[in-house]
Amino acid sequence: MNELSYVNGASAKQLLGETIGNNLKTIVEKFPNREALVSVHQNYRATYLAFYQQTTAVAKALLAHKVYNGDRVGIWAPNCYEWTLLQFATARIGAILVNLNPAYRAHEVSFAINQSETKLVVSATQFKKSDYKQMLTLVREDCPSLKEIIYLNEDWNAFLKVGEQITDDYLAREVENVQFDDAVNIQYTSGTTGFPKGVTLSHHNILNNGYFIGERLHYTENDRECIPVPFYHCFGMVIVNMA
Repeated sequence: MNELSYVNGASAKQLLGETIGNNLKTIVEKFPNREALVSVHQNYRATYLAFYQQTTAVAKALLAHKVYNGDRVGIWAPNCYEWTLLQFATARIGAILVNLNPAYRAHEVSFAINQSETKLVVSATQFKKSDYKQMLTLVREDCPSLKEIIYLNEDWNAFLKVGEQITDDYLAREVENVQFDDAVNIQYTSGTTGFPKGVTLSHHNILNNGYFIGERLHYTENDRECIPVPFYHCFGMVIVNMA
């Protein structure tokens, strides 16, 4: 009989044994009115309570679009507050966020979508000289797992509106089924030496990575981080967003 086990070295601090959603809920209860996220270029600011409520709306929207535990949701966009909302919303319902590099070309994004079997992609329409909408239109027929594309500056509000049909009880049942051992994120390389290479990470992986980086840097609730790197990279969406 095979049994899974954890192996870790001696540590003065215990590993966090909880989901990302439960960890966020604890922080919200402790610091509801403290500012959680600021996106200067979007004129966006949210307290932890407001941020949590917004992730609830996104989580319900995902469920309304038939995204369930274990389904893959791709995010293809430069840094924006919606990126972070989607990161935490997918974690809360047990979906797996697939990071798509903002610099990908059509063949690279097609490869990542197909290999990860991404079901829904949330995307910007364009960034710098990259026309994301044109590229996704080009490759969509070759991506059988891809059922829907939500464009941030075209479909986002309608996407959220559909989620209003999902009840709090339904969401709570989905959240309750999520375990900290579950996969929560697939991160891909840039693909500069061939096709992108992906790795699957769990709630346990990502939450503890961010937590211990924060401990190492002596962060407290009074500190702020400026994020100069893309969210798609582990520096952005793990070390910064999780810390």
